[in-house]
Amino acid sequence: MIGRIAGRVEYKGDDHVLVDVRGVGYIVFCSDRTLAQVPGPGEAVALFTDLLVREDILQLFGFPSLVEKEWHRLLMSVQGVGAKASLAILGTLGPDGVSRAIALGDWNAVKAAKGIGPKTAQRVVNELKDKAPSVMAMDRAPLRSAAPDDLVIDGADAVPPVVSSMRPSHASAQSEALSALGNLGYGPGEAASAVAQAASDDPKADTSALIRAALKLLAPKA
Repeated sequence: MIGRIAGRVEYKGDDHVLVDVRGVGYIVFCSDRTLAQVPGPGEAVALFTDLLVREDILQLFGFPSLVEKEWHRLLMSVQGVGAKASLAILGTLGPDGVSRAIALGDWNAVKAAKGIGPKTAQRVVNELKDKAPSVMAMDRAPLRSAAPDDLVIDGADAVPPVVSSMRPSHASAQSEALSALGNLGYGPGEAASAVAQAASDDPKADTSALIRAALKLLAPKA
């Protein structure tokens, strides 16, 4: 299983990137959102990957974070959602958007992805809602760039760090808020829904603010 690719971009296509790793070229399929983050030809790139194995084909799919890779794996487990549909959902919503949509039961957000109908969107939400909390609590740190002994290009120094557009601090705040609510006795599902709503209402909220907002949402209504 190929779980990580770190090398030099040879070219970018409409739905994939060719990455040269020590003279071997790997075609890695990515969502539009991920492709927008991949640098141009000749630049360094590092991606988490998932290998799809079928009788007639082997395909690599690339992601800038483990959270996005995990959502791809889970989305692919839903009947009617293949690799293309999964990338469409992730490309439209991003991993945090997928987490919020599923935690909140917002199948209309999932339906906004190209090629996803209402029945499929509802199935995604219904089948994955119990798994949203564990994914939301995952470490959101971006992928480490290639280390000096991982890759040397044309005898030059080690490749420069790969810049990620993700915001680990905010994602970490969601994870910490989920943990705090769990310690207070709230179930994973209701905690995930409340944190997702709080994060959606205030994308810049820190851990304390998320906890306060989530508790207000969870408070019994008069």
